[in-house]
Amino acid sequence: MTTASHDPSVADLLASGTESLRGGGVPTPEVDAELLLAHVLDLGRGELRVRVVTGATVPAEKAAHAHELFARRAAREPLQHITGMAPFRNLELSVGPGVFVPRPETETVVQFAIDALNASATPEPIGVDLGTGSGAIALAMATEVTRARIFAVELSPDAMPYTSENFRRYGEPNATLINADLGDAFSELNGTVDVVISNPPYIPAAAIPRDVEVQLYDPALALYGGEDGMDVVRRVSLTARRLLHDGGTLVLEHGEEQAPALAALLTADGWRAVAHHKDLLGRDRATTALL
Repeated sequence: MTTASHDPSVADLLASGTESLRGGGVPTPEVDAELLLAHVLDLGRGELRVRVVTGATVPAEKAAHAHELFARRAAREPLQHITGMAPFRNLELSVGPGVFVPRPETETVVQFAIDALNASATPEPIGVDLGTGSGAIALAMATEVTRARIFAVELSPDAMPYTSENFRRYGEPNATLINADLGDAFSELNGTVDVVISNPPYIPAAAIPRDVEVQLYDPALALYGGEDGMDVVRRVSLTARRLLHDGGTLVLEHGEEQAPALAALLTADGWRAVAHHKDLLGRDRATTALL
């Protein structure tokens, strides 16, 4: 039987994990070590810190599990794949291999769609998310604008198990998910939609993503948008023009250097009031336009 003397303290285990993650080049080793150990112990980060202060120990079996997870993260497996969950605004989303992990910057992009839904004078405004991935954007709209009706489409069979699970958890009663190509989706909604939003694949085919986790683990279908990165954006523009009513809003997430090309594309397609918006780091991240 394991005795307490063999059990490491929470503080020592965190220090060891942080050192391991730092050695692997993880950008936020202290935070990730805390999140992984909290996951192993089924605690919130606040509760974990209390245990650090009080000198609490971790049973040897759980400590061994924590070391396994630290090693996986040090090898740059995404934190969210290890825990199986990704936070997004007010949601805790199920994620894993085959689905794009939602990013913090997208939390600011979806705000433009939420604002447009809230501003709608119709009793039940309609929002559409093209290429929903984990469902992050669609479910943020559905849970934060409960009078809205939200529709989402995802093509990837690898992503759909996670997407479906998230819609089961958060989508009732006002969110609908289909597995289809975004170019053909929701013809029954033509000309009635208030807001179309998309975080499409926008990395040019020859570009290498900056983050190791993105390079190695995010699905190519969610990342790469053809030679110039704009192939799917062109299709989103056409689909959005079909779906939106006059005066409806398009919201697009994109790469920081793509705003000029995107403005040219949307203007050529007949969009009005094209505007770019910066993320929290001051980089062009979202573009809005009106039909």
